[in-house]
Amino acid sequence: MTAARHLAAACLLGFLTLLVTADMRPADPLSGNACASCHVSSGAVEPETARVLHASQEKLCGDCHPRAAVASHPTGIRPSMQAAADYPLDWKGELTCSSCHDVHGDSHGRLRGDKRRREFCVSCHPASFFEQMADGGRSLAVSGHLDSIGLAGEPTLLDPYTAQCMDCHGERGDARVEVTTAANSRHSGSGVNHPVGVDYAKASGFGGFRDPAALDRGIELPGGLVSCISCHSGYSGRHGAVRQTALGRSLCLECHDL
Repeated sequence: MTAARHLAAACLLGFLTLLVTADMRPADPLSGNACASCHVSSGAVEPETARVLHASQEKLCGDCHPRAAVASHPTGIRPSMQAAADYPLDWKGELTCSSCHDVHGDSHGRLRGDKRRREFCVSCHPASFFEQMADGGRSLAVSGHLDSIGLAGEPTLLDPYTAQCMDCHGERGDARVEVTTAANSRHSGSGVNHPVGVDYAKASGFGGFRDPAALDRGIELPGGLVSCISCHSGYSGRHGAVRQTALGRSLCLECHDL
């Protein structure tokens, strides 16, 4: 009986611990920073000047979240549609990090309001934006930022962005997404996709590739590896669209020195 009581007490204590910690919210990580570290102010930040910052939100937020915008919903742009009032634009009329995320308080970084996933997205986007996508927009609605967790860890065969893409576009991916050789015909004529997980700097050392420093800035090499997002844009009007290069060269010739 004593052992049973001890077990019951331990279970109750564990349940109460989970209950309490589940309701605990982290303190505002910005609370230790001076307001003037972000806001243009010589003292207290006034409401009329609070929106004027030392730099873009992409730069300021990027100091702590350095790779959050690598494969995410575009920011620092003027939206092509009317933005919902619940998701404010900055003083320049541009969509920024704080348009979707709460910045201050114990809700720091959380999405604004109570809407989530598709319901959150269609606050601004028309439903037709998702209907034209092969997966109905699931890949975008699941996360506004493709996951970059793991880039600072041990070397891996695939970068985490590619791993997330392969959840749908791999052999064991979402059955609703059909990936055929014809759809990927530009990868090669043999039915084999362009390799990913290759260390670009090492490969360029053997010749036949442009120096990494000479690549178009829009070509991402997460962790130095060739990735799905090196060539494809996860967030665009057409999900997975081939990236457009600023220099106007063929995308293949941005890396391949032929």
